[in-house]
Amino acid sequence: MSVPSHPGPGDGAIERRRGDVGERAETIFETPRDCDRLRADKAIHRNFPHLSRSFIQKLFDAGLVWRENEALGKSDKARAGDVLSFTIPPPQPLELTPAAIPLDILHEDDDYVIVNKAPGMIVHPGAGTGPDTLVHALLDHCHGRLSGIGGVERPGIVHRLDKETSGVIAVAKSDRAYRALSRQLSERRVEKEYLALVQGTPERDSGSIEASLGRHPVHRMKMCVRADGRAARSDWWVEGRPGFGYTLLRVRIHTGRTHQIRVHCAHARMPVAGDTTYGFRRHDSFSRSVPRVMLHARRLAFAHPATGTQCAVEAPLTADFSGVLEELRAHAES
Repeated sequence: MSVPSHPGPGDGAIERRRGDVGERAETIFETPRDCDRLRADKAIHRNFPHLSRSFIQKLFDAGLVWRENEALGKSDKARAGDVLSFTIPPPQPLELTPAAIPLDILHEDDDYVIVNKAPGMIVHPGAGTGPDTLVHALLDHCHGRLSGIGGVERPGIVHRLDKETSGVIAVAKSDRAYRALSRQLSERRVEKEYLALVQGTPERDSGSIEASLGRHPVHRMKMCVRADGRAARSDWWVEGRPGFGYTLLRVRIHTGRTHQIRVHCAHARMPVAGDTTYGFRRHDSFSRSVPRVMLHARRLAFAHPATGTQCAVEAPLTADFSGVLEELRAHAES
């Protein structure tokens, strides 16, 4: 069960806080007139809009919503003047061991920690992963400063980067931040910009790729362009032409499909360097020395939930990406 922050009731509700009941924070409020005869779950959501409907439903299912000394069901009617109370249980600890892994922190406040993720680091634990993911590292870094997201004291992973992709990633530390960034991502109001070193030399200096993406019909771990896929759009601009048949692109994605830039670039006949899954060919001494998929999340911008102001963070290139560019220029000059 998620444990949100508590900014207070909506207009019309009269709230009193009784402090803690054991370890559970109890909220008591008087039902306003505009909620008369409304279902109890809807009355709470209307007056506490920061609580998600699914979270409120779980409170009812757990028997944590009361009218006087009577436990309420979610379909019970609330009456104007009723004194309702609900308790929010503390988050359960995550069954993962924090790991003291160094992180390149770009920004941190009460709501977010924004990291320049190192290449090779997996973001989220899963089948076959070890105790060295970004989540393990953040549990150590944020010890005691995380609210319960999804019912567990853990960092809120709202978006991901592939294992080999480096760059900026924002992680929620509070339930409020998790919901706010999730909503902005779903509404496509988050700006995401990448640098991609590609194998190819486009004639134009900019362009846009609009091609629907879906799971590959045969190779299920891959994505591909397909007519019945989900809409996807990537805009690109040439940042540099270091030579030797390669181009450095700045790419802004308007959707967040799995492997979007990698598949779109391959579709445009300029595969990302190092990405043998999607068409990169190691046919010379330089291409054989490329250490990984050369994709870097350079910039992320979104509206901060606490202030409403635009929060924009840029991640400098990692040492391996800069090294590849330097080696490429040396090859081109020779």
